[in-house]
Amino acid sequence: MIILVTGTAGFIGCEVALQLLARGDTVIGIDSVNDYYEVDLKHARLQRLSKQSNYHHHEFCVSDCAALKQVFEQFQPQRVIHLAAQAGVRYSLDNPAAYLASNLVGFGNILEMCRHQGVEHLTYASSSSVYGANTKQPFSETDNVDHPVSLYAATKKSNELMAHAYSHLFRLPTTGLRFFTVYGPWGRPDMAYFKFVKKIIAGESIDVYNFGHHRRDFTYIDDIVEGVLLANDTIATADPEWKSDIPDPSTSNAPYRIYNIGNNTPVELMHFIELIEKNLGIAANKNLLPMQPGDVPDTFADVDRLMQAVGYRPDTPIEVGVQRFVEWYKSYYKN
Repeated sequence: MIILVTGTAGFIGCEVALQLLARGDTVIGIDSVNDYYEVDLKHARLQRLSKQSNYHHHEFCVSDCAALKQVFEQFQPQRVIHLAAQAGVRYSLDNPAAYLASNLVGFGNILEMCRHQGVEHLTYASSSSVYGANTKQPFSETDNVDHPVSLYAATKKSNELMAHAYSHLFRLPTTGLRFFTVYGPWGRPDMAYFKFVKKIIAGESIDVYNFGHHRRDFTYIDDIVEGVLLANDTIATADPEWKSDIPDPSTSNAPYRIYNIGNNTPVELMHFIELIEKNLGIAANKNLLPMQPGDVPDTFADVDRLMQAVGYRPDTPIEVGVQRFVEWYKSYYKN
């Protein structure tokens, strides 16, 4: 199958593309390779992909409609996995324009190309951030998500609404995946766990927000990739039981689906730090701070729907995942 994957220089995008290539698919990769975090790491990920003969890379932002159209017309992908986005909650406070261009304009371009090129199925990245000010745990796809607490979260909620419009108007099958705190080897340097390891090794203090009382549904990268591929392989269909008087926000009478994709096991931030300390053999100097604007205290994914729909089964214990990340970090950065 010919599958277009956006964000292939990114953490999740690279790993998804590698698994697609390993099973024999042809992957058309798109990434702007911007400098939001260290470009060398992005190039190192792309180098892993470039060794595969069935990978074709294109470097531009999905907000570039003309470039995107050319790639779609040249390769005519059967399916699209859209993972490119301007990520990060805190950065959205400083550079909102980047989120509007990539996450809104870029996603609109993807929808248009899928519509006009007759793509069989669009699978795209949403985020657990859409749950915003919600306090009920665990987060369920049936929950109201109308109160985002960051621009990043608002753009991801907007993506879900835009996808539904195209599913309804043009019968374009779309599946949105709400990712919960993805971690592991080849991860993102802007993420807290990555910063923790870097600073602990360097003997620097680590900033621990909300005084360490956060709980996060940390989800190992291999489990995420499995879920993305299963979702991509299961084309979204209309829900015959959907009713407008009691609407389920995660399904529709259009071919539209929304799923949580997480580990279903929240971990206290302090325990996560303890595991890092154990694997490094170094105690961290912790700078305890209040919660930052746009952040949420806890995340906890109800993944029953994804399990029932595609057979998703996250099975990587946090102890194993942290060990693998620390081993990769020390090997990659020669620590």
